[in-house]
Amino acid sequence: MRRSRSIKIVATLGPASNDYKMISALYEAGADVFRLNMSHGDHSEIAARHAIIRKIEKDYGRPIAILADLQGPKLRCGVFANGSEMLTVGQSFRFDLDETEGDATRVRLPHPEIFKALEVGSTLLVNDGKIRVEVDACGPDFADCKVIAGGEISNRKGVNVPDVVLPLAALSDKDRRDLEFVCELGVDWLALSFVQRPEDVTEARELAKGRAAILSKIEKPAAVKAFESILAVSDGIMVARGDLGVELPVQNVPPIQKRLIRLCRHAAKPVIVATQMLESMIDSPMPTRAEVSDVATAIYEGADAVMLSAESAAGSFPVEAVTTMNNVAVEVESDPNYRAVIDASRTVPRSTVADGIVHAARELAETTPIKAICCFSQTGSTAALVARERPAVAIIALTPSKAIARKLCLYWGMNCYETETVDRFKMAVVNAARAARAMDIAGPDDFIVVTAGVPFNQSGTTNILRVAPCSEDKIFSTGPD
Repeated sequence: MRRSRSIKIVATLGPASNDYKMISALYEAGADVFRLNMSHGDHSEIAARHAIIRKIEKDYGRPIAILADLQGPKLRCGVFANGSEMLTVGQSFRFDLDETEGDATRVRLPHPEIFKALEVGSTLLVNDGKIRVEVDACGPDFADCKVIAGGEISNRKGVNVPDVVLPLAALSDKDRRDLEFVCELGVDWLALSFVQRPEDVTEARELAKGRAAILSKIEKPAAVKAFESILAVSDGIMVARGDLGVELPVQNVPPIQKRLIRLCRHAAKPVIVATQMLESMIDSPMPTRAEVSDVATAIYEGADAVMLSAESAAGSFPVEAVTTMNNVAVEVESDPNYRAVIDASRTVPRSTVADGIVHAARELAETTPIKAICCFSQTGSTAALVARERPAVAIIALTPSKAIARKLCLYWGMNCYETETVDRFKMAVVNAARAARAMDIAGPDDFIVVTAGVPFNQSGTTNILRVAPCSEDKIFSTGPD
C-alpha cells in the first residue's frame, strides 16, 4: 500500500462512506487520513467509524491517521413567521434579541456577544455571504442595518461577522464534550474551528492533555491577521477556504493560501488545503478542469495534504473522488517542473544540529544513488524536519510509538513504520534497512541515509547521520557501532 506520491489525501467520512467495505475502498484508492466531522453524527456513529478505521489499519498493517473536526460555535439567526422573507438592496433591516418570530423588517439574532462587538460600519453576512448588510446603528441588544446585497433570508441561516474579533471562545460546550469523547476514543488530530487568536488553540491544547495533536482551521480574517502567533502554538494548520471565501473577497483567498502554506513549510508543521476541491464530484463521476487545476495548485505549492469533504462523505462517487485526487497528485509530482518549483520555494532555517543533519541527509539523497531517508523519532520532530526539506526520495519515519506513527501520516512524503525500541545505532540502521525492503522502497543492493539521536530514546537529540547498505549482512560486516 505504499503511495506513489508525497502529498497526503484526507477523506471525510459520512453517510456515503459508513461501512468497512467503503472505507477500505477509500483507503485503497488513496486516502491517508480519515476525517470525522463532529458537526454530523452522534457519538455512537463516530465511535463506529473510528472502530472501522482501526480494523482497516490492523488488516493492512499500516498506520492510519484519524482527524476529528470540532464543530465550533455556530452563529445563526432566528425563525420567521412566514419561514422566509426577501430583502432588497437599500432597505433597512434589524437584528435583535427579541424572541418574537421575524418578518420583513427584523429577526432575532440570539448572540449578545455579536452586538457587544459590532460598530457602525461593520458588515454582517447571512447565508454564506449571499446576503450582505452594513450596520447603521447598534447597541447591546440590536443592530439596525442597511441591505447592501439582497436575497432570501430564511429560518436559522448562518451569520458571519468578518471584520470584528468576536468575544467568543472557539470551543462551545458541545465542542468540549466532543473533544473529551474523541480524545478518549483515540484520535490522532483535533481540528479546531472558529480560531481567532492563539489563546483559542491554547485552551484546546490544555483540554486535550497531549492525547491528540491540535490543528487550527484558518477560516476567519482575524486568524489570517494573527496567523504567525496561531501557527506558533498549533501542531498543524487547515486552510479552510470555504469560510475564508465568505468572510473575505474571494480574490484574496489564493494569495492567502500560498502565504500560509509557505509559513507552515518553514515551521515544519503540516498544512491541509480544504473545501470545494472536487465539489462537482458530489454528483458527477468526473471533476471540472478548474477543480483539477485547483488541486494541482495546492500540490505545486507544497501543501502536506489536500482534503475531500462532501465529495467522500455524502457524494455519489466517493471512491472516484479519492481516485481522481490521487491521480492528479501522481501526475503533478511526476512533472519535472514540480521538483523545480518545490526546490525554489524551500526556505529552511539552519539554526540547530538537527536542521543541519536533515539538510545534509537531503543533499546526500539528491546527489548520490540513495533510495530513502530513514529517521528514528521518539516524538516525530525529526521526521517533521525531514518532511520540511521536501526531498526527492522517499522518507521513512521509524518510531516505537504507534501514536506518533499515526500522527505522522499527515506529513508530506511520510512512510510511517512502527518499530521496536533500540539502544544501539547499528540496530537502528538494521531496522531502517528492514523497513525500506518491507515497503519495497529499496533492495539489498541499494543504499539509504539513516538519521537518529544518540543517546537513544531521548527526544530532541538528532545528531548522527549514516549512509548504509540495505543488506543486513553488509551492515553487520562493518564491525561494531
